[in-house]
Amino acid sequence: MQRTASAHWSGNLKQGKGAISSQSGVLRDTPYSFGSRFGADPQTNPEELLAAAHAGCFTMALSLKLQEAGFAADALDTEATVVLDDKKLVITDVHLRLTAKVPGIAAERFEEVAQDAKANCPVSKLFNANITLDAHLG
Repeated sequence: MQRTASAHWSGNLKQGKGAISSQSGVLRDTPYSFGSRFGADPQTNPEELLAAAHAGCFTMALSLKLQEAGFAADALDTEATVVLDDKKLVITDVHLRLTAKVPGIAAERFEEVAQDAKANCPVSKLFNANITLDAHLG
């Protein structure tokens, strides 16, 4: 399986502008800029897209791991925060925050399954960063 995305950039780093598109068309000439990456401009940026990918991948991996353990989630809600050291230009950390409703699972077993999903989702394996998980079973 392969997925494709593309980026276009015009101009220098600080005043230039770019657009990102994805194979599916979900992103189609979606703007990004220096200001959206290192400031608060209301456009996307690579770290935001990585956070979305990690949240989605981890949540699907957890659903699979729960199924393999004999459980089905009523709800899994994950927020991922990607931390970019803007001086060294290195992604240092990814923080996953999970709120879950999983009938019949003990808290200790839930934590084991969630940690397994964190360690083994494909996007987690891609990062060379410290990945933390704050999981709450509700």
